Amino acid sequence: MATFNELGIGQELLKSISKMGFEEATPIQAQTIPLALKKHDVIGQAQTGTGKTAAFGIPLIEKIDVNDDSIQGIIIAPTRELAIQVSEELYKIGYYNRVRILPIYGGQDINRQIRGLKKRPHIIVGTPGRILDHINRKTLRLQNIHTVVLDEADEMLNMGFIEDIETILSGVPEDHQTLLFSATMPGPIQRIAERFMTEPQIVKVKSKEVTVPNISQFYVETQEKKKFDVLTRLLDTQSPELAIIFGRTKRRVDELTEALTLRGYAAEGIHGDLSQAKRISVLRKFKEGSIDVLVATDVAARGLDISGVTHVYNFDIPQDPESYVHRIGRTGRAGKTGMALTFVTPREMGQLKNIERTTNRKMDRLTPPTIDEALEGQQKLTIEKLLSAIETENISFYKRAAEELLEEHDSVSVVAAAIKLMTKEPDATPVKLTAEAPVVKRERRDRSGGGDRNRGGGDRNRRSRFKGNQERGSNQNRQSGKRRNYRKQESQS
Repeated sequence: MATFNELGIGQELLKSISKMGFEEATPIQAQTIPLALKKHDVIGQAQTGTGKTAAFGIPLIEKIDVNDDSIQGIIIAPTRELAIQVSEELYKIGYYNRVRILPIYGGQDINRQIRGLKKRPHIIVGTPGRILDHINRKTLRLQNIHTVVLDEADEMLNMGFIEDIETILSGVPEDHQTLLFSATMPGPIQRIAERFMTEPQIVKVKSKEVTVPNISQFYVETQEKKKFDVLTRLLDTQSPELAIIFGRTKRRVDELTEALTLRGYAAEGIHGDLSQAKRISVLRKFKEGSIDVLVATDVAARGLDISGVTHVYNFDIPQDPESYVHRIGRTGRAGKTGMALTFVTPREMGQLKNIERTTNRKMDRLTPPTIDEALEGQQKLTIEKLLSAIETENISFYKRAAEELLEEHDSVSVVAAAIKLMTKEPDATPVKLTAEAPVVKRERRDRSGGGDRNRGGGDRNRRSRFKGNQERGSNQNRQSGKRRNYRKQESQS
């Protein structure tokens, strides 16, 4: 592993990186940063969680002239969540360089963004639709941009943004540097590379390096109607510090959140229909630890970088292996261990094998815990809390009351009663979850048309303004169809 000191980075950046707690560069960073600093165009094939934000952020910030008040770099991301996350990390990376960064995305007051643009940021991080809005309003000018970053390019393709991206790139000076990051390289992404990049250097992080060994991966085979009871028993026995539960649709997320709350768990849901203020509120609670469980769709969780997630539960098996890798990448970060557990119905075993084949990783079968095991798990958690209180809390004020209790009752009964009162016993409160159709493995389609995933986010409803040749026109129709399919899929109720 290379250290950041070996990569030719300036002192201010090294100081910021040290403040962030980074010492060794990840493989994508070690390979990308030196190439980007030499002004090569770079294609980075890497999944989320590999450190790619710093891989493009460090060389970009190194190139910024802070005495020049024009916009010099633009980062295009598929969703508002990812745009916010990237801008926050870039702010930390560029702290001592005094680089000004502005995120712009759909769902936020555009006038507020216009005011931000008047403060002359050096770097823009935005979603394709909102960037085009500002270009058309003449509030965002591209003539001084020397670096363009396309983050998660295959996601932008799947969400129908490919022509928007081409429109934006057409307005950037020809001698700019392009850094393109994508988990996969379908045909339309390759064509963007051919058209807008000059002799790009290719950096690959293999799947087996992405599905890191410090994530324990399990599956539970169970019937659809039994999944929720199995989930609650797992939560009781495993007692995760912070957990993310993935559901396939917005309806599923809402119903799961309500059901978990009904059974006494501190849970909140996040999906594409929430207002931006509500999303930020939920994520803040999760990061602060005031809620234990975050229930999310793939789209809403896209780009989230929350430290301390110990468990990921795929309540609904992902529709494709790439989504699986993105989901489990929420845990096992920064050298810590994590657990990923996937629920599989009997008809979905073929999809499980498909995921295992693609990720080169076999999942271990987990037997669902019994009610007694769930109760034992909660008792153990209570005893740990009691022991911690004995060691760390000032309990002298309560000793007199304890002595009085022990004068009338034996010590075992008193302690047993305390454990019972503090223990969250398995709850059988009836809940209603609408059944989801199983994901049955199909033959994989040719990805050159942009893949078969249905996703959405940020500015997905934007109609492309790009008028191109017949091939691009037909591709636009395919992408529009994907957006319609996505809305239909995630809006089931």
